[in-house]
Amino acid sequence: MMSVNGGVLEGGGQILRNSVALSGLLAQPISVHQIRSSRKPPGLKNQHRTGLELAAEIASAKLTGAKSGSTQIEFIPGRLKVPGHFVADAVTAGSTTLLFQVALPLLLFPSSPSEHSVSRLCLKGGTNATKAPQIDYTQMSSCRGGEVVITVTPLSHPLRSFSLLERGEVGSIKGIAHFAGLPDKIGFKMVEGARKSLSAHFGGVPIEIESRRERAENTVGAGSGIVLWAELDGGGIIGGSAVGKKGLDAADLGANAAQELIRELNEKGGCVDEWLEDQIIIFMALADGVSEIRAGKGQLQLHTRTAIHIAELLTEAKFSIEELESGHRIIRCKGIGFPGNGRQKD
Repeated sequence: MMSVNGGVLEGGGQILRNSVALSGLLAQPISVHQIRSSRKPPGLKNQHRTGLELAAEIASAKLTGAKSGSTQIEFIPGRLKVPGHFVADAVTAGSTTLLFQVALPLLLFPSSPSEHSVSRLCLKGGTNATKAPQIDYTQMSSCRGGEVVITVTPLSHPLRSFSLLERGEVGSIKGIAHFAGLPDKIGFKMVEGARKSLSAHFGGVPIEIESRRERAENTVGAGSGIVLWAELDGGGIIGGSAVGKKGLDAADLGANAAQELIRELNEKGGCVDEWLEDQIIIFMALADGVSEIRAGKGQLQLHTRTAIHIAELLTEAKFSIEELESGHRIIRCKGIGFPGNGRQKD
């Protein structure tokens, strides 16, 4: 059994998600200790426990220690049950997109080379929460309030390596200002605040932001948020978002999301935004061949460094970082070509 320090570097739930996903794929038993030791309070929350239980179901794993507040678990994987139909409920408003993060790598690889039926994943919890990707940003699912239904078609070949070193110009900016249980003016003010900030920086670029009231039967309580994304020439999306909170004017909320998008586009200038940067690491490690991506200016995100650490700990993937004169960094990875050089399929 391999030991994973859950308090290293970023020290949050990402270590847990990436570790159990790789454990399930590689048939590598792991123990994770000091879970979320940098958080207050430390240990598992309902959301993390639910993610572990979901991964254990997909990977036919023996899971011990997965209780709220626990700081140590063991995960002993068995045979992948892919494709399949799976349901996970965070009970609280725990993020559905973080549940998706732990499940997606497992669902991409069928349990036998001849099996390529679609998997179905039903996730219940928060769709737009702080400190997690917004469901609109993820853009890989159909959303109905607090229930997200995702279909995943397993791959018929190892993931292909990629090179993403050049970023296209901004072709258009789109967005959704969503709200529930609040007056219509909230949506309009979010749109106005975002549009005003964006227009000052991207004159001539088409800007389309929708104000959307969520249906009452599809929501629990009141809330608001806005998700923006820039569609780039040649493909690619850079995102920015903000979630409403008490005392924050709706126009300022829209402006905050716009400023986040502006920073990613004009200051950092990476081929992916900081929210995707760390999420892509696990797939670079699993891909066949050398993958490379230009990250934004400045130091790599702590989440990204943590994802690289876990990938190198649990796989034979090798990462390197090149610093350019522009201040950008290129992340390169020689992947393992899973499943060819990883777990042998039944």
